[in-house]
Amino acid sequence: MEALLESALVPSVPPTRAGALLTIDLAAVRANYRLLRARANGAVVAGVLKADAYGLGMAHVAPALAREGCRVFFTAHLEEGIRLRGLVPADSRIYVLHGPMPKTARDFVENDLMPVLNDPGQVHEWVQCAHALGRPLPAALQVDTGMSRMGISEADLQGLGKPARWLEGIDVQLLMSHLACADDPEHPMNTSQRQRFETLHTRFPRLPASLANSSAVFLGPEFHYDLVRPGAALYGINPQPGSPNPLRQAVSLDARIVQVRTIAAGDAVGYGARYTASGPRRIATISIGYADGWLRALTGQGYAWIDGVRVPFAGTVSMDSITLDVTGLPEPRIAPGQSVELLGAHQHVDEVATQAGTIGYEVLTRLGGRFHRRYTDIC
Repeated sequence: MEALLESALVPSVPPTRAGALLTIDLAAVRANYRLLRARANGAVVAGVLKADAYGLGMAHVAPALAREGCRVFFTAHLEEGIRLRGLVPADSRIYVLHGPMPKTARDFVENDLMPVLNDPGQVHEWVQCAHALGRPLPAALQVDTGMSRMGISEADLQGLGKPARWLEGIDVQLLMSHLACADDPEHPMNTSQRQRFETLHTRFPRLPASLANSSAVFLGPEFHYDLVRPGAALYGINPQPGSPNPLRQAVSLDARIVQVRTIAAGDAVGYGARYTASGPRRIATISIGYADGWLRALTGQGYAWIDGVRVPFAGTVSMDSITLDVTGLPEPRIAPGQSVELLGAHQHVDEVATQAGTIGYEVLTRLGGRFHRRYTDIC
């Protein structure tokens, strides 16, 4: 059975009025979760739902993962965690990666959220809240193993002394760190960070541990520990660029043609006149642009697909529109209102990212709110 759902968080423009259709395949998300669980060698597989489930819509992705048995989730911000709490089963654990900002500890407690404590100040904030409430409070503890972004440094750990003293009042449920180069299996930093994590783990010998993000799930069981934290892999982004992608793409995007015209040799197209026709060309304008997240960096690099035929971008990507060279395609197929594929069977999100000089994460999380959003789930 196929269920069609509407987004509860991102307004979905009626299909007849929308310039583009974004389809999110929840069955693909669920299949990716099952594949990751099979690769995790018995480790718990969490779901990372920050940035509104990487742009796909937390309101639908979270329940889909819960149906597959996922009971541990991560968000980046407190507000994301508060939204997520009402979408997943009551026994789910929700960690907030950025930890408590000053004066927000009570918000975590009231919404049954667990902060990831990243520095001594956050630890102190959480201890003070626990003492004020007169009971231990659960949290995760993140240590920095070389990425120098988030986590308590080794120097700070040395200064804090014995964990039993400075963690008094905190029920630490997870020790974690984050890899900087997991998408490059041969990078020496992967082994270096794992070894540093092993050393730090000896200070907290009984704590469950987590090091693996999406890509590290595929580095081998020595990186898995007790819990893995895939994010992008759930949504089909290749966890090991340069190798075959074992995951299913979870999104497709089809934009509509607004206008078609014929131009002559020497005619320019778009802002900055970056494209000049070498001969008579047919140019189709589609209703999507960088305001919808289709990166301006795709100017001169991007492609769309019409009935399996690749058509190049012609001219600068504008805020609301993109022009395509559709010369030679059948006129009925390039009439106003007809759709062209930007993501789908012929073009993966990682390919678009390569064309734009970025990564698939950015492509997904930029997808805007002017689309008609359609959710499918074959169950």
